Amino acid sequence: MHTPAMAMAFSLFLLCFITCTLCGIVLFFKRKQINAKLKHPYLQHRPFNQYPLAIQASIMLDYFFRLMFPDTRFWLIGNANDLLPHVDPKKTPLALKWPIVGFWGSCWLGLIAMIVLWIMLFLGA
Repeated sequence: MHTPAMAMAFSLFLLCFITCTLCGIVLFFKRKQINAKLKHPYLQHRPFNQYPLAIQASIMLDYFFRLMFPDTRFWLIGNANDLLPHVDPKKTPLALKWPIVGFWGSCWLGLIAMIVLWIMLFLGA
């Protein structure tokens, strides 16, 4: 029942979970510095802490899309690039960049690993 591919998918999923947790903790403590440097347009209306958690997460997701895909112009990535043209990914300090990229990168990769793992369990591989 257990194959090397299933062990690899589970290990990747577990690694993504641990990475997401650690980066999320760091992101929680650095959110003021990140918002002060990257200046999302939503923060002109009210402070970051007054937004619901879903909007706070979407602001961080916009930062992730801008930092990782600066030249893309479609879908949510393009919207993030339109909202944050003042953010230069090359000039953003690594100390502010890695918690965002680690958190959202591990979320997306972990989601893919979880889907693969569930498909393998369903198919009995």
